[in-house]
Amino acid sequence: MNRKALATKVRNQELIVAPGIYDLISAKMADRMGFDALYVTGYGLVASYLGLPDAGLATYTDMLHRISRMCEMTETPIMADADTGYGGLLNVAHTVKGYEKAGVAAIQIEDQQFPKKCGHTPNRPVIAKSDMVQKIKVACDARTDEDFLIIARTDARAGLGLDEAIERAAAYAEAGADVLFVEAPESIDEMQKVCQSLNKPLLANMVTGGKTPVLPGDELKAMGYTIAIHPVAGFLSCAAGLDKAFNDLKTHGTVTERTPMYDFSEFTEMIGFPDVWAFEKRYAQD
Repeated sequence: MNRKALATKVRNQELIVAPGIYDLISAKMADRMGFDALYVTGYGLVASYLGLPDAGLATYTDMLHRISRMCEMTETPIMADADTGYGGLLNVAHTVKGYEKAGVAAIQIEDQQFPKKCGHTPNRPVIAKSDMVQKIKVACDARTDEDFLIIARTDARAGLGLDEAIERAAAYAEAGADVLFVEAPESIDEMQKVCQSLNKPLLANMVTGGKTPVLPGDELKAMGYTIAIHPVAGFLSCAAGLDKAFNDLKTHGTVTERTPMYDFSEFTEMIGFPDVWAFEKRYAQD
């Protein structure tokens, strides 16, 4: 984890493209690719860990346990979803301290009411703006490393409109947030308005099949975004691959050449078996 490297890039408003990771296989695969950051997606983590929707069902302990292991097993800076902070102001402080201690480089906190929902699904009421401002102030005060970034997300666009979402984001910036995340603008014009209205590093959530247009990184940078997360790219691709492989197996009684597969020897190396073999050789008894 190189928290300072990510913070420097964000403050310089260099473009950061981050894939969504949701388990240890996706984390280790993405870690090898040379990205500037990885993004722990709440949607994907809850789905892979609990087999349930991202609807406020995962606890702080659930998330921290998985995220801590991801940080331990990777070197790329990790940005991690922390939902609403898992409660009131005291919970927010506890969450920030836990994520920072785990090795997370940036924490994302949103202004939805509990139980929260995925930002590209309906029915997402938000808390009072003043309450979220307090959460951001507490988050900033709770961290011990100034390079541990606070990402403030607002979901107000869905129920209260874009102008309210922008107004909230500006208030969260004033409260100390390092990165602003206006969730689910519904057109390029709305994305441009967000960028023109806010003078802070901005995060774009590129959800394939979601409400926001999915744009290439160079277009997002030209528009004014600093971070582009692709939270669903990994688990939707994996689901498509599993669907194809399992249907192939069900139809033919084996997996045929119709199903593309990652090389077994490369996967074995990636997951760490060479270290096991080296250990066994070192301590082998004559």
